Amino acid sequence: MAEHGGFSKDDTNVILLVSNPGFKATTVTTPVQTKQIAPTILAALGLNPRSLKAVREEATPVLPGLPLP
Repeated sequence: MAEHGGFSKDDTNVILLVSNPGFKATTVTTPVQTKQIAPTILAALGLNPRSLKAVREEATPVLPGLPLP
């Protein structure tokens, strides 16, 4: 049977690993949401995250603790 997750701690608290040779190794324990990944990728590429309608409408921030340009 397939499991699609639920609302238990193990389903809602998962690790997120961000890797870049230019980043210093660090651990950030700030709670984040998966919707923050797309604007973070845009910012890392030097693009404006606010070009995404959802980012503008929901004021979605980039992931915290990353040395973005």
